Amino acid sequence: MRDAAGTLGPVMSSSPALSVLDLVPVRTGQSSADAVTASLGLAARADELGYRRYWFAEHHNMPAVASTTPPVLVAAAAGRTTRIRLGSGGVMLPNHSPLVIAEQFAALEAIAPGRIDLGLGRAPGSDPVITQLLRQSGTTSDVERFPDHVRDIASLVHPDGATVRFTSGGTYDVHATPSATTVPEVWLLGSSDYSAQLAAAMGLPYVFANHFSGEGLERALDLYRQGFQPSERLAAPRTFLTANAVVAPTLAEAEARMLPQARMMARLRGGRPLVALETVEEAAAAEASDALATPLLGAMRNRWFVGEPADVRERLGAFAQRHGVDEVMISPVAAPYDAEPQDTASGRLQTLELLAG
Repeated sequence: MRDAAGTLGPVMSSSPALSVLDLVPVRTGQSSADAVTASLGLAARADELGYRRYWFAEHHNMPAVASTTPPVLVAAAAGRTTRIRLGSGGVMLPNHSPLVIAEQFAALEAIAPGRIDLGLGRAPGSDPVITQLLRQSGTTSDVERFPDHVRDIASLVHPDGATVRFTSGGTYDVHATPSATTVPEVWLLGSSDYSAQLAAAMGLPYVFANHFSGEGLERALDLYRQGFQPSERLAAPRTFLTANAVVAPTLAEAEARMLPQARMMARLRGGRPLVALETVEEAAAAEASDALATPLLGAMRNRWFVGEPADVRERLGAFAQRHGVDEVMISPVAAPYDAEPQDTASGRLQTLELLAG
Protein backbone atom coordinates (compact mmCIF):
# COMPACT_ATOMS: atom_id res chain seq x y z
CA MET A 1 0.00 0.00 0.00
CA ARG A 2 1.10 3.58 -0.52
CA ASP A 3 1.33 6.44 1.92
CA ALA A 4 0.33 10.07 1.37
CA ALA A 5 3.47 10.78 -0.63
CA GLY A 6 2.82 7.85 -2.95
CA THR A 7 5.70 5.72 -1.62
CA LEU A 8 5.27 2.16 -0.50
CA GLY A 9 4.13 2.19 3.13
CA PRO A 10 4.51 -0.46 5.84
CA VAL A 11 2.39 -3.57 5.68
CA MET A 12 -0.27 -3.51 8.40
CA SER A 13 -0.64 -6.28 10.95
CA SER A 14 -3.15 -9.01 10.10
CA SER A 15 -4.73 -8.41 13.53
CA PRO A 16 -5.93 -4.82 13.76
CA ALA A 17 -6.85 -3.21 17.06
CA LEU A 18 -10.61 -3.34 17.61
CA SER A 19 -12.93 -0.62 18.90
CA VAL A 20 -16.70 -0.36 19.33
CA LEU A 21 -19.38 1.97 17.96
CA ASP A 22 -22.67 1.87 19.87
CA LEU A 23 -26.03 3.29 18.75
CA VAL A 24 -27.72 1.88 21.90
CA PRO A 25 -30.29 -0.19 20.00
CA VAL A 26 -33.82 -0.56 21.39
CA ARG A 27 -35.59 -3.86 20.72
CA THR A 28 -39.31 -4.53 20.59
CA GLY A 29 -40.86 -4.00 24.03
CA GLN A 30 -37.63 -2.76 25.57
CA SER A 31 -37.48 0.44 27.63
CA SER A 32 -34.86 3.12 27.12
CA ALA A 33 -33.60 2.39 30.64
CA ASP A 34 -32.97 -1.26 29.80
CA ALA A 35 -31.35 -0.35 26.47
CA VAL A 36 -28.93 2.05 28.17
CA THR A 37 -28.21 -0.47 30.94
CA ALA A 38 -27.36 -3.07 28.30
CA SER A 39 -25.00 -0.71 26.49
CA LEU A 40 -23.21 0.37 29.65
CA GLY A 41 -22.66 -3.28 30.50
CA LEU A 42 -21.27 -3.79 27.01
CA ALA A 43 -18.88 -0.86 27.45
CA ALA A 44 -17.61 -2.29 30.73
CA ARG A 45 -17.03 -5.68 29.09
CA ALA A 46 -15.24 -4.07 26.11
CA ASP A 47 -12.92 -2.41 28.61
CA GLU A 48 -12.15 -5.78 30.22
CA LEU A 49 -11.60 -7.45 26.84
CA GLY A 50 -8.99 -4.90 25.74
CA TYR A 51 -10.89 -2.98 23.04
CA ARG A 52 -9.16 0.29 22.18
CA ARG A 53 -12.09 2.74 22.31
CA TYR A 54 -15.87 2.85 22.72
CA TRP A 55 -17.88 5.55 20.94
CA PHE A 56 -21.56 6.49 21.14
CA ALA A 57 -23.38 7.84 18.09
CA GLU A 58 -25.88 10.71 17.90
CA HIS A 59 -29.26 9.97 16.33
CA HIS A 60 -32.64 11.50 17.06
CA ASN A 61 -36.30 10.45 17.05
CA MET A 62 -35.63 6.86 15.99
CA PRO A 63 -37.59 4.08 17.74
CA ALA A 64 -34.65 1.65 17.49
CA VAL A 65 -31.89 4.01 18.69
CA ALA A 66 -31.47 5.43 22.22
CA SER A 67 -28.12 7.13 21.59
CA THR A 68 -29.27 10.75 21.38
CA THR A 69 -26.76 12.43 23.71
CA PRO A 70 -23.20 11.08 23.42
CA PRO A 71 -21.74 13.25 26.24
CA VAL A 72 -24.23 11.86 28.78
CA LEU A 73 -23.53 8.28 27.73
CA VAL A 74 -19.76 8.84 27.73
CA ALA A 75 -19.98 10.20 31.28
CA ALA A 76 -21.95 7.16 32.40
CA ALA A 77 -19.51 4.79 30.69
CA ALA A 78 -16.54 6.58 32.29
CA GLY A 79 -17.82 5.50 35.68
CA ARG A 80 -17.96 1.86 34.54
CA THR A 81 -14.52 1.64 32.87
CA THR A 82 -10.87 2.26 33.73
CA ARG A 83 -8.75 1.92 30.58
CA ILE A 84 -10.69 2.13 27.32
CA ARG A 85 -10.96 5.43 25.42
CA LEU A 86 -14.51 6.83 25.31
CA GLY A 87 -16.04 9.24 22.87
CA SER A 88 -18.61 10.32 20.33
CA GLY A 89 -19.05 8.75 16.96
CA GLY A 90 -20.03 11.42 16.61
CA VAL A 91 -21.51 14.63 17.86
CA MET A 92 -23.45 16.16 14.96
CA LEU A 93 -21.99 19.62 15.33
CA PRO A 94 -24.55 21.63 13.30
CA ASN A 95 -27.12 20.70 15.98
CA HIS A 96 -25.16 22.34 18.81
CA SER A 97 -23.29 25.38 20.04
CA PRO A 98 -19.51 24.85 19.69
CA LEU A 99 -18.92 26.30 23.18
CA VAL A 100 -21.42 23.88 24.76
CA ILE A 101 -19.77 20.88 23.06
CA ALA A 102 -16.31 22.13 24.04
CA GLU A 103 -17.41 22.53 27.68
CA GLN A 104 -19.07 19.11 27.77
CA PHE A 105 -16.01 17.30 26.43
CA ALA A 106 -13.58 19.34 28.51
CA ALA A 107 -15.58 18.21 31.55
CA LEU A 108 -15.46 14.61 30.32
CA GLU A 109 -11.69 14.91 29.92
CA ALA A 110 -11.52 16.07 33.54
CA ILE A 111 -13.59 13.03 34.58
CA ALA A 112 -11.46 10.55 32.60
CA PRO A 113 -8.14 12.26 31.77
CA GLY A 114 -6.42 10.95 28.67
CA ARG A 115 -9.38 8.77 27.67
CA ILE A 116 -11.77 11.07 25.80
CA ASP A 117 -12.32 11.31 22.03
CA LEU A 118 -14.47 14.03 20.47
CA GLY A 119 -15.68 12.77 17.11
CA LEU A 120 -17.47 15.46 15.10
CA GLY A 121 -19.81 15.05 12.14
CA ARG A 122 -21.65 17.41 9.80
CA ALA A 123 -24.82 15.38 9.16
CA PRO A 124 -28.01 16.20 11.11
CA GLY A 125 -28.53 12.69 12.50
CA SER A 126 -32.28 12.81 11.94
CA ASP A 127 -35.13 13.97 9.70
CA PRO A 128 -35.75 17.61 8.67
CA VAL A 129 -38.38 18.25 11.36
CA ILE A 130 -36.12 17.14 14.21
CA THR A 131 -33.21 19.01 12.65
CA GLN A 132 -35.25 22.22 12.73
CA LEU A 133 -36.21 21.63 16.36
CA LEU A 134 -32.58 21.08 17.32
CA ARG A 135 -31.57 24.35 15.67
CA GLN A 136 -34.25 26.63 17.11
CA SER A 137 -31.85 28.19 19.60
CA GLY A 138 -30.04 31.30 18.43
CA THR A 139 -26.73 29.79 19.54
CA THR A 140 -26.90 26.61 17.45
CA SER A 141 -24.40 25.93 14.71
CA ASP A 142 -24.79 26.30 11.01
CA VAL A 143 -23.78 23.68 8.43
CA GLU A 144 -21.98 26.24 6.30
CA ARG A 145 -19.82 27.27 9.27
CA PHE A 146 -18.86 23.71 10.19
CA PRO A 147 -15.10 24.21 9.50
CA ASP A 148 -15.02 27.37 11.64
CA HIS A 149 -16.82 25.62 14.48
CA VAL A 150 -14.43 22.68 14.40
CA ARG A 151 -11.53 25.14 14.74
CA ASP A 152 -13.34 26.94 17.55
CA ILE A 153 -13.82 23.72 19.52
CA ALA A 154 -10.18 22.70 19.04
CA SER A 155 -9.13 26.07 20.45
CA LEU A 156 -11.64 26.15 23.30
CA VAL A 157 -10.62 22.78 24.73
CA HIS A 158 -6.91 23.65 24.51
CA PRO A 159 -5.28 24.79 27.79
CA ASP A 160 -4.57 28.18 26.18
CA GLY A 161 -8.23 28.65 25.29
CA ALA A 162 -9.54 30.88 22.50
CA THR A 163 -9.59 34.63 22.00
CA VAL A 164 -12.69 36.43 20.77
CA ARG A 165 -11.85 39.58 18.80
CA PHE A 166 -14.47 42.34 18.68
CA THR A 167 -14.95 44.63 15.72
CA SER A 168 -14.11 47.50 18.10
CA GLY A 169 -10.62 46.04 18.46
CA GLY A 170 -10.95 44.54 21.93
CA THR A 171 -10.46 40.89 22.84
CA TYR A 172 -12.01 38.42 25.27
CA ASP A 173 -10.44 35.14 26.43
CA VAL A 174 -12.64 32.03 26.59
CA HIS A 175 -11.80 28.60 28.07
CA ALA A 176 -13.98 25.47 27.91
CA THR A 177 -12.68 24.61 31.39
CA PRO A 178 -10.68 26.77 33.81
CA SER A 179 -7.45 24.80 34.14
CA ALA A 180 -7.06 22.04 31.57
CA THR A 181 -3.99 19.81 31.71
CA THR A 182 -5.11 17.26 29.10
CA VAL A 183 -7.46 17.68 26.15
CA PRO A 184 -9.91 15.42 24.33
CA GLU A 185 -8.71 14.10 21.00
CA VAL A 186 -10.70 15.66 18.15
CA TRP A 187 -11.65 13.45 15.17
CA LEU A 188 -13.66 14.23 12.04
CA LEU A 189 -16.20 11.65 10.89
CA GLY A 190 -17.88 11.31 7.55
CA SER A 191 -18.78 9.24 4.51
CA SER A 192 -18.07 11.84 1.84
CA ASP A 193 -15.19 13.61 0.12
CA TYR A 194 -15.95 16.79 2.07
CA SER A 195 -15.08 15.44 5.52
CA ALA A 196 -11.97 13.69 4.24
CA GLN A 197 -10.67 16.86 2.60
CA LEU A 198 -11.50 19.04 5.60
CA ALA A 199 -9.75 16.66 8.01
CA ALA A 200 -6.70 16.65 5.73
CA ALA A 201 -6.60 20.44 5.47
CA MET A 202 -6.96 20.88 9.24
CA GLY A 203 -4.45 18.17 10.14
CA LEU A 204 -6.99 16.13 12.12
CA PRO A 205 -7.50 12.37 12.40
CA TYR A 206 -10.32 11.06 10.22
CA VAL A 207 -12.82 8.17 10.37
CA PHE A 208 -14.77 6.95 7.35
CA ALA A 209 -18.28 5.79 8.30
CA ASN A 210 -18.08 2.51 6.42
CA HIS A 211 -20.73 0.91 8.67
CA PHE A 212 -23.35 3.23 7.19
CA SER A 213 -22.17 3.55 3.62
CA GLY A 214 -19.21 1.80 2.05
CA GLU A 215 -19.51 3.83 -1.14
CA GLY A 216 -16.50 6.04 -1.84
CA LEU A 217 -14.28 4.51 0.85
CA GLU A 218 -11.08 4.25 -1.19
CA ARG A 219 -11.50 7.70 -2.72
CA ALA A 220 -12.09 9.31 0.69
CA LEU A 221 -8.98 7.69 2.17
CA ASP A 222 -6.88 8.74 -0.83
CA LEU A 223 -8.11 12.33 -0.57
CA TYR A 224 -7.34 12.41 3.14
CA ARG A 225 -3.87 10.90 2.91
CA GLN A 226 -2.75 12.80 -0.17
CA GLY A 227 -4.06 16.16 1.03
CA PHE A 228 -2.99 15.88 4.68
CA GLN A 229 -1.32 18.97 6.15
CA PRO A 230 0.63 18.37 9.39
CA SER A 231 -0.67 20.32 12.38
CA GLU A 232 0.19 20.95 16.02
CA ARG A 233 -2.15 18.09 16.91
CA LEU A 234 -1.08 15.53 14.32
CA ALA A 235 2.13 15.09 12.30
CA ALA A 236 0.93 12.43 9.85
CA PRO A 237 -2.41 11.05 8.58
CA ARG A 238 -4.26 8.91 11.09
CA THR A 239 -7.43 7.05 10.24
CA PHE A 240 -9.48 3.96 10.95
CA LEU A 241 -12.70 2.50 9.58
CA THR A 242 -16.05 1.42 10.97
CA ALA A 243 -17.83 -1.81 10.04
CA ASN A 244 -20.96 -3.73 11.01
CA ALA A 245 -20.22 -7.08 12.62
CA VAL A 246 -22.18 -10.09 13.85
CA VAL A 247 -20.20 -13.02 15.27
CA ALA A 248 -21.65 -16.25 16.64
CA PRO A 249 -20.55 -19.86 17.21
CA THR A 250 -22.17 -20.83 13.89
CA LEU A 251 -22.77 -19.06 10.60
CA ALA A 252 -26.48 -19.88 10.82
CA GLU A 253 -26.82 -18.08 14.16
CA ALA A 254 -24.79 -15.10 12.93
CA GLU A 255 -27.03 -14.69 9.88
CA ALA A 256 -30.16 -15.04 12.01
CA ARG A 257 -28.91 -12.31 14.37
CA MET A 258 -28.03 -10.13 11.37
CA LEU A 259 -31.50 -10.11 9.81
CA PRO A 260 -33.24 -7.61 12.18
CA GLN A 261 -30.56 -4.96 11.54
CA ALA A 262 -30.71 -5.66 7.80
CA ARG A 263 -34.44 -5.08 7.88
CA MET A 264 -33.99 -1.81 9.75
CA MET A 265 -31.47 -0.63 7.13
CA ALA A 266 -33.96 -1.57 4.42
CA ARG A 267 -36.58 0.59 6.15
CA LEU A 268 -34.18 3.53 6.32
CA ARG A 269 -33.16 3.29 2.69
CA GLY A 270 -36.69 2.71 1.48
CA GLY A 271 -38.24 5.58 3.44
CA ARG A 272 -40.53 3.22 5.34
CA PRO A 273 -41.83 3.93 8.87
CA LEU A 274 -39.22 3.09 11.48
CA VAL A 275 -39.90 0.66 14.31
CA ALA A 276 -38.02 -0.73 17.29
CA LEU A 277 -35.41 -3.34 16.43
CA GLU A 278 -37.08 -6.69 15.80
CA THR A 279 -35.95 -9.80 17.65
CA VAL A 280 -34.53 -12.69 15.65
CA GLU A 281 -37.84 -14.56 15.70
CA GLU A 282 -39.88 -11.46 14.75
CA ALA A 283 -37.56 -10.65 11.85
CA ALA A 284 -37.61 -14.21 10.49
CA ALA A 285 -41.41 -14.33 10.55
CA ALA A 286 -41.78 -10.89 8.97
CA GLU A 287 -39.16 -11.50 6.27
CA ALA A 288 -40.92 -14.70 5.25
CA SER A 289 -44.00 -12.65 4.38
CA ASP A 290 -42.72 -9.28 3.17
CA ALA A 291 -39.12 -10.01 1.97
CA LEU A 292 -38.19 -6.48 3.08
CA ALA A 293 -34.44 -7.07 3.36
CA THR A 294 -34.05 -9.81 0.75
CA PRO A 295 -32.91 -7.51 -2.11
CA LEU A 296 -30.16 -6.02 0.11
CA LEU A 297 -28.92 -9.15 1.89
CA GLY A 298 -26.32 -10.10 -0.71
CA ALA A 299 -24.64 -6.70 -0.65
CA MET A 300 -24.81 -6.55 3.14
CA ARG A 301 -23.22 -9.98 3.50
CA ASN A 302 -20.34 -8.83 1.30
CA ARG A 303 -19.85 -5.56 3.18
CA TRP A 304 -20.66 -6.60 6.73
CA PHE A 305 -18.59 -9.01 8.83
CA VAL A 306 -20.95 -11.84 9.65
CA GLY A 307 -19.94 -15.37 10.62
CA GLU A 308 -17.90 -17.54 12.92
CA PRO A 309 -15.06 -16.02 15.00
CA ALA A 310 -12.01 -17.24 13.03
CA ASP A 311 -13.54 -16.28 9.69
CA VAL A 312 -14.57 -12.79 10.82
CA ARG A 313 -11.20 -12.12 12.46
CA GLU A 314 -9.45 -13.13 9.25
CA ARG A 315 -11.71 -10.94 7.12
CA LEU A 316 -11.26 -7.95 9.46
CA GLY A 317 -7.49 -8.38 9.22
CA ALA A 318 -7.63 -8.45 5.42
CA PHE A 319 -9.97 -5.43 5.42
CA ALA A 320 -7.59 -3.42 7.61
CA GLN A 321 -4.56 -4.42 5.55
CA ARG A 322 -6.28 -3.59 2.26
CA HIS A 323 -7.05 -0.07 3.41
CA GLY A 324 -3.85 0.57 5.37
CA VAL A 325 -5.33 0.98 8.86
CA ASP A 326 -4.33 -0.59 12.17
CA GLU A 327 -7.75 -0.24 13.81
CA VAL A 328 -11.32 -1.20 12.92
CA MET A 329 -14.28 0.09 14.91
CA ILE A 330 -17.05 -2.47 14.80
CA SER A 331 -20.70 -1.71 15.26
CA PRO A 332 -21.96 -4.97 16.83
CA VAL A 333 -25.41 -5.32 15.27
CA ALA A 334 -26.31 -8.81 16.53
CA ALA A 335 -29.99 -8.77 17.43
CA PRO A 336 -31.48 -10.63 20.43
CA TYR A 337 -33.66 -13.70 20.58
CA ASP A 338 -37.06 -13.36 22.26
CA ALA A 339 -35.95 -15.13 25.45
CA GLU A 340 -32.82 -13.07 26.06
CA PRO A 341 -33.01 -10.55 28.95
CA GLN A 342 -34.07 -7.00 28.07
CA ASP A 343 -31.39 -5.34 30.20
CA THR A 344 -28.46 -7.13 28.53
CA ALA A 345 -27.07 -7.13 25.01
CA SER A 346 -26.53 -10.87 24.65
CA GLY A 347 -25.90 -11.01 20.91
CA ARG A 348 -23.69 -7.93 20.85
CA LEU A 349 -21.80 -9.15 23.91
CA GLN A 350 -21.21 -12.48 22.19
CA THR A 351 -19.82 -10.67 19.16
CA LEU A 352 -17.31 -8.73 21.26
CA GLU A 353 -16.24 -11.74 23.30
CA LEU A 354 -15.77 -14.05 20.32
CA LEU A 355 -13.81 -11.44 18.36
CA ALA A 356 -11.57 -10.78 21.36
CA GLY A 357 -10.98 -14.50 21.83
